[in-house]
Amino acid sequence: MCAGYAPAMTVTLEVDAGVGTLRLDRPPMNALDSTIQDRMKELAEEAAARKDVRAVVVWGGPKVFAAGADIKEMRGMSYQDMVDRSRGLQDAFTAVARIPKPVVAAVNGYALGGGCELALCADVRFAADDAKLGQPEILLGLIPGAGGTQRLARLVGPSRTKDLVFTGRMVGAEEALALGLVDRVLPADEVYPQARAWAERLARGPAYALRAAKEAVDGGLDADLTTGLALERALFAGLFATADRETGMRSFVEQGPGKAVFE
Repeated sequence: MCAGYAPAMTVTLEVDAGVGTLRLDRPPMNALDSTIQDRMKELAEEAAARKDVRAVVVWGGPKVFAAGADIKEMRGMSYQDMVDRSRGLQDAFTAVARIPKPVVAAVNGYALGGGCELALCADVRFAADDAKLGQPEILLGLIPGAGGTQRLARLVGPSRTKDLVFTGRMVGAEEALALGLVDRVLPADEVYPQARAWAERLARGPAYALRAAKEAVDGGLDADLTTGLALERALFAGLFATADRETGMRSFVEQGPGKAVFE
């Protein structure tokens, strides 16, 4: 097992069997201060670049995913301080969203504010049946600043986003599932194992096709339909230059569907 460590163990990247676990580790609530944000960006970029990482699980441990920003740190910041810091804040989350590999958030406990925004950066979200999610920044006289107004609206729609952001209310796992905020609700002790199983399955898949699929979906959402179709067309054609395409098609013809073993 390989690992990258930050001072005080604020975030770690542990790699095993093609799966990188990006673990938040700042007890008791995994408050996302500037140090943890910067380290998260570094490790997300490392996970993106490493050939032995083929899928990623983002996890805050068995008790809490992340209960939001470090309010004590933020309270002491001026307007000028936040102008200087806000780009770094968004860049840290965007680095997770741009990992060109399948990413699943395994949400135990609270995922509030920045914690919810971090979960939104994943491709899918598995939540414990007792998880609580929300964007409570309005209760501080603020709005989400790490992508919450944008990624949440793209995921659940503008009306539901405005309800959550305007009220600052928390939602339980079942309501989050009904809203489309999470994709699967599980017993708390099964969240990480199930998320890891999902990642391990995809880690055995065709890496370039998975990368192209993620780029096509995410890029298409940021463009009009015509541009999205052009992106899809280019990515689709490009996969015909890969060994995985040859492996997949040969296996299909000779053995039937779903039996290809990709390098």
